[in-house]
Amino acid sequence: MTAPRWGAGFSAVGRFAAEIEAAAAGQGSLRPGYVLAGDETFLLDRCRAAVLKAFVPPDLRDFCLSELDLASTSIFEVLDLAQTPSLMAPFQVIFVRNVRQLYTRGAKKDEFAALDRYFRSPNPQALLLLVADFLRIPADARRMEMDDKNRYERLTETLGEHCGMVELARVGEDDAMRWAAATAHDAGLRLEPDAARELIDALGADMMLVSSELEKLLLYAVGRGRITLGDVETLVLAAKQRSLYELTDAISARDRVRALALLHGLLNSSDAGEDAAIGHLYMLARTFRQMLVILEKNVRDSRAIWQALWQGFRMPPFAADDLIRQARRYKSRRDLTRALRLVARADLELRSSPPDKRLVLERLVYDLASEPKPAAPSWAAAQLTFEA
Repeated sequence: MTAPRWGAGFSAVGRFAAEIEAAAAGQGSLRPGYVLAGDETFLLDRCRAAVLKAFVPPDLRDFCLSELDLASTSIFEVLDLAQTPSLMAPFQVIFVRNVRQLYTRGAKKDEFAALDRYFRSPNPQALLLLVADFLRIPADARRMEMDDKNRYERLTETLGEHCGMVELARVGEDDAMRWAAATAHDAGLRLEPDAARELIDALGADMMLVSSELEKLLLYAVGRGRITLGDVETLVLAAKQRSLYELTDAISARDRVRALALLHGLLNSSDAGEDAAIGHLYMLARTFRQMLVILEKNVRDSRAIWQALWQGFRMPPFAADDLIRQARRYKSRRDLTRALRLVARADLELRSSPPDKRLVLERLVYDLASEPKPAAPSWAAAQLTFEA
C-alpha cells in the first residue's frame, strides 16, 4: 500500500512527531516550547502520544509529567516548575491547558514578559506544551473565520518567536478516509471504499468518533480479511440513522418504490432482521415528531434547529439540513400527525405478534409514502350537495 499524501493537520502532526523523535534520539534539536493550536482533539492526542513515547518512561511518569491548567494555575507557577530541575527524573514534560487565559481581558504584560524571559534562557531539561484549543483551524486554512485568524495571529506574535507552532487543522473527509483505510491495512484488513465513505459520511469526519467506531469494526471483521459496507451499516449507529433519514426522505417525496427498497435494505443489513422492527418504528416516530416541531416553529436553517429542538431530541449534525427539507415537503401539521398515527397503528400491530412483521412495515411505508386520501364527506354534507 503506497503511503498516502496527508492534508495540513496530519502533515503538521507528522513533522512534530518526527522532530520530537529525532530530539529524543539525540539526532536533532528541540524547541523549549510548542504551541498546539487548534481544537482537533484527535490530532492533539497524537501529539501527546508522540511526546509521552519519547520523553516519559512509564516508570517515571509521576515524576516527569505535569498537567497544568491556567484556569487554576498562574503562568508564573508554570514557569517556576519548568525552571526547577527534577530530582527524580532527567527530563520534564509540562502540558499547559487553557492557554486562552493569557488572552482574556487585560494587557497581561507581566505574564508575557515572564514567558519571554524564560524562553530566552530556558531549562534544556524541560519541554512546555501549550494547548491552544480555543480556535478552530479548518482543513482548508483559507476558510478560517476572522475571529480564529486573529487569535492565531495573536498566538504567533506573542509565542511564535520562541515556540514551535503546530497547526492542528480539522481533518477533511478525504484524509479521514485515507487514515481509516491505512489503519485497517496496518491491522491486516481491507476497508472497502464504499464502507470507508459511509463511515466518514455517517460520522461527519469527527475523528474521535471515527477512531472509536473503526476499532469496533476491526474487531468485528477479524478473520474475514475485509470490512464491508454492510458491516458499517450493522455496527455504526450513525450509519443506521443515515439510512433511516434516507428512508424518510423517500417517504416525504412520496417515492414509494425507493422507500420500500430502502426499507428492505434496512432490514437486510440488520443482524436482528425483522425482529428490529420495533426499533425502526421508534426511530420513524421520533423523526416525524422532529419534523412536526420544525414545521410548527418554521425552522428554515440548521442554525435555528438547535434552538427549536431540545437536548436529547436532536438529530445528528449531518441530518439537520436534510430533515428541514423533508419537513417542508409536508403541507400542514395534519399530514405529519397522520404519519404519526400510521406509525402508532403499526406499533400496536407489531406488539400483537403478527405472523409477518416485514409485511407490517412494508404496508406502513407504502401508506406513509402515499398521498393521503381526501376525507369522505359526511352524510349531511352529501345530502346538501345532492339537494343543491
